[in-house]
Amino acid sequence: MSDWVARHVQGLPPSGLRRFFDLVSAMDDVVTLGVGEPDFATPWLFCDAMVDALASGRTSYTRSAGIPPLTEAISGYLSSRYGVQYDPATEILVTNGVSEALDVVFRAVLNPGQTAAIVEPCYVAYPACVLLAGGRLIRVETRASDGFALDPDALEAALTPDTKVLLLCYPNNPTGAVMTREQMMPIAEMAVRRDLLVISDEVYDQLVYGDHQHVCFASLPGMRERTVVLNGFSKSYAMTGLRLGYAAGPREIIEAMVKIHQYVALCPSVIAQYGALEALRNGDGEAERMRTQYSRRRPYLHRALNEIGLPCFEPKGAFYCFPSIEWTGLSSEQFATRLLTEERVAVVPGTAFGTSGQGFVRTTYATSLDSIKLAVERIAQFLKRLRAEGADGGAGP
Repeated sequence: MSDWVARHVQGLPPSGLRRFFDLVSAMDDVVTLGVGEPDFATPWLFCDAMVDALASGRTSYTRSAGIPPLTEAISGYLSSRYGVQYDPATEILVTNGVSEALDVVFRAVLNPGQTAAIVEPCYVAYPACVLLAGGRLIRVETRASDGFALDPDALEAALTPDTKVLLLCYPNNPTGAVMTREQMMPIAEMAVRRDLLVISDEVYDQLVYGDHQHVCFASLPGMRERTVVLNGFSKSYAMTGLRLGYAAGPREIIEAMVKIHQYVALCPSVIAQYGALEALRNGDGEAERMRTQYSRRRPYLHRALNEIGLPCFEPKGAFYCFPSIEWTGLSSEQFATRLLTEERVAVVPGTAFGTSGQGFVRTTYATSLDSIKLAVERIAQFLKRLRAEGADGGAGP
């Protein structure tokens, strides 16, 4: 019977995120710093638009690429915020979350055996989407000492002659890293020189802090025609369960993506599309309200992790801290499992985001400050016990 399952699917590991969340769901009294989604309810302004769509009977199939008012609003958003122009009729595709956009874009551009370079640590779906599209992977590691920014020299050394695609994600999940325009320019120049298509996952574009300004990769010189920008409504607008994202890029790529999307999804949820339309038209205040809360929690969690003995670089985007647990002598999986079972605190092993995540765990400040403080207290107790256990063996910073 195992012959009925395709070999490339048999060899695909389960999501490290989902496996760990399944453990959490079976336990009581867990304080979670693990879930990568806003802790706010979807703003009623957006819900009201969806209720109105239901009440008005707007529940039929829609244009596969998305309702025209929404693709026009997305085009306006990218133009006004980043100065990048897209034809809403031919260069934008609305998808069932950024996850579907990732799946579809790789299937649209990779021929069997062609190579895609992904930057690690990275979102768990990236390697799987490449492999399911029949592609091969190059993993380019980033380091905490560089702020988890992509090093152009490391990228150059990793690329092969048949590398076709480079996948970026800044602001980054799981590290919270960002990249400045100056840091991105050598990557853009390399993309031109090596004739790479860049897929830029920018779903956290509105979640940046301090004096950092997000840079849309397609806005860099020469990148508009060789970049597919992925974004969505889950993170900035607290619409995770409504599953709505989009891709913007060159017409020939978007048209290819639409063909695949037509067959596997038909169209996105029409109800969710009207909620997203309201978010783009009138949701700036709601997005800023949530971002303000994250910006208050971020320095607390960052400082607290360092103070209790988990070295952590300062994240400038998304809503994650990615502290090192290397001194404990435990693997990321062991640390997260023991912390969950012994102190009822959920974090995500860094290895869920690639092998370069070994020695780290992902924590999130997308939860209340009271929950963060309680989690930090429990983690401190856990570290104290680890130091005591390692007193004879020399563990501890």
